[in-house]
This record gives sequence, C-alpha cells and structure tokens, in this order.
Amino acid sequence: MKIVEESRIIAVFDFDGTITVKDTLFDFIVFCHGGWKLVAGLLILSPILVLFKLGFITNESAKQRMFSFFFKGKKKPDFDLYCQRYSRRIDEITNLEAADKIKWHQSEGHQIIIISASIVDWIKPWANTSNIEEVIGTQIEIKDNIITGRFASKNCYGREKVNRLLALYPDRDSYKLYAYGDSSGDKELLSIADYPFYRKF
Repeated sequence: MKIVEESRIIAVFDFDGTITVKDTLFDFIVFCHGGWKLVAGLLILSPILVLFKLGFITNESAKQRMFSFFFKGKKKPDFDLYCQRYSRRIDEITNLEAADKIKWHQSEGHQIIIISASIVDWIKPWANTSNIEEVIGTQIEIKDNIITGRFASKNCYGREKVNRLLALYPDRDSYKLYAYGDSSGDKELLSIADYPFYRKF
C-alpha cells in the first residue's frame, strides 16, 4: 500500500451552486444582456429545452445551443471584458460557507482546483482574485477572435469532471482528495474523493 504524503492534498470545488448560490450561466447572460433578453431567449429556445427535459438531447447540446444564441459572433475581447467585470458580481453571489472553506484549505497549504461545467472564461478572473490558480471547465471555440458559439471541449459535467482531473493528476494514490459539490453532475467526482462533501462543508 502506497503511503500518501500529508503535504499533497487537493481540494476540488464545483462552482455553480457550490461556490456560488446560483447558476452562473443564466446570471451571466442577465449580466451581459439584461433580464428581458434572457426571457426572450428562453422562449425562443423553449423547444430545445423541452427536448432536453424529455431526454431527447443531451445536457451538452442544450447548453451549447443556449450559449450560441446569446454569444455567437461576439468579439472575444469584448466577451473577456464582461468576464472581468463579472468577477465583482460573483463576489455578491458567493456562498460564504464555501468561501470560508476555501480560505481554510489555503491556510493549510492545500492545492485548490475549481472544476465546473460553466465556461472557464467567466470563472478565471474571480479565481485569480481569490488566489485559485487552477480552473477546469467548459471551453469555448474562438476563430479569428470571434466566438463561434461552439464548445472547444466536452461539457465539463459528470464523468468528464473526473476525466479532466485525472488527466492532470493521474496518480490518484499520490494525493488525498477533498471534493465539494451540490448536484448530480458532481457525483462521479465525489465518488473518487477521500473526503466527499455533498451540499455541505
């Protein structure tokens, strides 16, 4: 049996509903476009959302179509500016218990990783201000500095969270793992953790 060094501890946090108190996809859309644009978009996309609810299309497909509706054709620098500004909004919707737990892990010298199905771009600015260096999430496709509306990676949800973590840190026996999540999309990640926390800290 391999001895795990106490100094190598990784704490993985889901983002939406764990670090934050609400889903940031919808919140970011409102932040960029306003509430009425979100409502209008949801009405237009309602057939897609119904198909998703009925199980005819995947979470990834529904999410990509929604992202494309609101952001396809936008210039990446403009999008980045919104992401930077959104960092302050994340401060307003941060779960205080999660923030305290992050600070505890940091005080203990543990490595912290955010693994989220949300788009990496609007998480990273906040993570940087919170001294969290590693963010794993869904990546968007950019061509000629324009958002295509497609994803450049798999939707980082469910088993994909485990795959992405193990791609970076494959020797699972070499570290202890804390994992924090709040939904069915986190259960695979929680299942491989030494210390899993589901909707608690």
